[in-house]
Amino acid sequence: MNRELLESLEGEVLGWPGVVGERGGGITVYRYGRRQIGHVHHDGVADLPFPREVHERLVSEGRAEPHRGGFRGVVSYRLRSPEDVPGAVELFRMGYERARSAAERRAARQG
Repeated sequence: MNRELLESLEGEVLGWPGVVGERGGGITVYRYGRRQIGHVHHDGVADLPFPREVHERLVSEGRAEPHRGGFRGVVSYRLRSPEDVPGAVELFRMGYERARSAAERRAARQG
């Protein structure tokens, strides 16, 4: 993968409060707390988990592809050029907002 594309994505995603990145095994995983919001493979394919209805909407709108390995709750997005970065950031932001909201709900229940 083009290193500049990954750095551009990371510059945005790692700037969000609570997000950390972990490299290893040919992927970079981004987490909010314990929850993975997505990861990027060394070949430039980002995989992001979403509920079925969001997954289906993203695929039908052409904003993402079904996961290349067939995982139902995961969409894939290819980073091939600088023009692809904003679309990836948007998907990671959606995952981040879901993870943050879930963490806030858990914290409220625990009081």
